[in-house]
Amino acid sequence: MVLPILHYPDERLRKPSVPLASISDEDRVLIDNMIATMYDAPGVGLAAPQVGVHKRIIILDITVGKEPDSLLVMINPEILSAEGEQTDEEGCLSVPGYNGNITRAQTVEVSYMTREGEQTTFNAEGLMARAIQHEVDHLDGILFVDRLSPLKRDMIKRKIKKAIRQGAYR
Repeated sequence: MVLPILHYPDERLRKPSVPLASISDEDRVLIDNMIATMYDAPGVGLAAPQVGVHKRIIILDITVGKEPDSLLVMINPEILSAEGEQTDEEGCLSVPGYNGNITRAQTVEVSYMTREGEQTTFNAEGLMARAIQHEVDHLDGILFVDRLSPLKRDMIKRKIKKAIRQGAYR
């Protein structure tokens, strides 16, 4: 089932998420619904807070469904190390229609629990590293607009407020 995605400035996006001690059938249904939601949007990643659930779950597929084995489900992801630097344009399903250049680590090592409950680590670079960092930020109540320069962030905030007043922002 496709879930509604919360949009900035919804305050629920600012609430930090809690780790899962174990994975329930309810969590597995949430994960399936998050996958459907991400592909429907379409996007390369989705964090549970974006659908109003404050659990530490992220879904990633930088191929947007073009490569069947590229889907990653990360539960309780924790970035263990980050190296290098990359600056590139980012957008967000919770801030539709707006983007900006964000500097993030070029490579990350992340520890997480799989959907099956197995603890594992994963090394990512480039776009995958960027997507992991972006989605982990969501789990901590941080949006990509928070990482923009104050000038760019204020410009986006003003445009969104105006669009909300005009009924043109979802």
